Amino acid sequence: MKINGSQLIIECLLEQGVDTIFGYPGGAVLNIYDALYKNSDRITHILTAHEQGAAHAADGYARATGKVGVVLATSGPGATNLVTGIATAYMDSIPMVAITGNVGASLIGKDSFQEVDITGITMPITKHNYFVTDANELADVIREAFFIAQDGRPGPVLIDITKNATAQNVEYNKKDPKKITKQTHNFKDSSFENAALIINESKKPFIYMGGGVIISKAYAELKELAEKINAPVASSMMGLGAFPGSHELATGLIGMHGNLTSNFCARDCDCLIALGARFSDRVAGDIERFCPNARVIQIDVDAAEIGKNVPVHQGIIGDLKEALTKLMPLVNSRAKDEWNETVAEWKGKYKYDYRPLDKLRPRYIMEEIYRLTDGKAIIATEVGQHQLWASQFYKYDYPRKLITSGGLGTMGYGLGASIGAQIAKPEEQVVLIAGDGCFRMNLVELGTIAAYQVPVIVIIFNNQTLGMVRQWQTNFYDKRYSQTTLSERKPDFNMLADAFGIQNFKAATKEEFSDALDKALKSRKPTIINSLIDIDEKVLPMIPAGKSVEDTILE
Repeated sequence: MKINGSQLIIECLLEQGVDTIFGYPGGAVLNIYDALYKNSDRITHILTAHEQGAAHAADGYARATGKVGVVLATSGPGATNLVTGIATAYMDSIPMVAITGNVGASLIGKDSFQEVDITGITMPITKHNYFVTDANELADVIREAFFIAQDGRPGPVLIDITKNATAQNVEYNKKDPKKITKQTHNFKDSSFENAALIINESKKPFIYMGGGVIISKAYAELKELAEKINAPVASSMMGLGAFPGSHELATGLIGMHGNLTSNFCARDCDCLIALGARFSDRVAGDIERFCPNARVIQIDVDAAEIGKNVPVHQGIIGDLKEALTKLMPLVNSRAKDEWNETVAEWKGKYKYDYRPLDKLRPRYIMEEIYRLTDGKAIIATEVGQHQLWASQFYKYDYPRKLITSGGLGTMGYGLGASIGAQIAKPEEQVVLIAGDGCFRMNLVELGTIAAYQVPVIVIIFNNQTLGMVRQWQTNFYDKRYSQTTLSERKPDFNMLADAFGIQNFKAATKEEFSDALDKALKSRKPTIINSLIDIDEKVLPMIPAGKSVEDTILE
């Protein structure tokens, strides 16, 4: 069948099971948008207000589903506006394919209007990228890009296509997607035997899990291992939900703003089992004092992560689900003992923050969301204090329920991501937790929410400051609040919501918040709840950067 390059792109996306694209049109992709118009009954395009919002929406779509998110943008500034979204996906191992247009092949290298070397720009933040000038290469490139985005450790792939290639007529033959197989080729029997020996000899085993558990879908295997050896389980931010947060063995978040119980477990354990986690600086802090008494087992699909940040006694490279399945028969059952009693005492004694709820406070907001949604909402976040409160006070019992930028920490991420997650999961309720500073960054995407009537509930933790930066200024800069107080900043969020035709509420008390959230949930309409909280609310506990649990700030 003879078709042009733009129609071929549509056919190849449909081969891969793509049903939704996020993007913004422009000159270099006009042929592709013409093909989208002709195929609107086969594939949905969501027009965002800005290309960065489209990239974050594709990312949110991917996180909520596990499928590849797809974003489309034109050349020049359209392409460069995707960079932050691509980097965000790269840092958190999110499968995404970004398609950009470029000027015609005859104009490349001549500083033509809206010409930019986007493959060069994105090389460090993609798993792979392509520059296509001939439509005869397009089908193979698109198929390979989707495979690479999903294979092994997932990540973003970029395809840059010159305009002439999108108009060129070529032969198209449909192909089924290449099967993604679980990576086990690096497995060694001796590695599993040694890992099992370390676990079986341990008296104080401890599991530290990360986002790799979710990517591998190793939920059942993780739960089986934890219950078999009665090991407490802590999570990085990216791993929340992979192990039920309400489980008796769950100790919550680990690291800089983690539960003291999780950090005490890391300090005192004699065997630390790291599953799909990378020991980032926000988790490990002072490497020398992070798990000083433990023999470390690390299982990860990415060989580069084994021992990269924390020395390991046994590494296993490969798919986590397959690795745990192979390891399980070699591990002995372990009864509850003094270690479990100690951990239970810590859990009873140390909470994130149980100061009186005499006014509207972050803990109340998150616990009320949990109560009114039965803990089943998808929680998307921006980045900052509110992101940590969302991680601390909401129990994630199910995977893919937290949509957040962990590795890059992208302010302005949440609104676009919440749109992508809600479109991916229309039957579920997406709640965006946003700080007022982050929310201002990409609030233009309210136009997308309003246009498509995406029923996201946006809860603004409005403390009139860049809260996390202010907290650091309080603790480490003698309260010199340089450029962080936002009390004079506009707009009025409720008036803004009115301008977009979005239902909205203002909440200054617990009662006002609960009433607003209840109405929003029942309405299934796009909603903004402007929640007024104190400017000096803190995220506690806090381990200063590069320090250990002994240096924890509690007040």
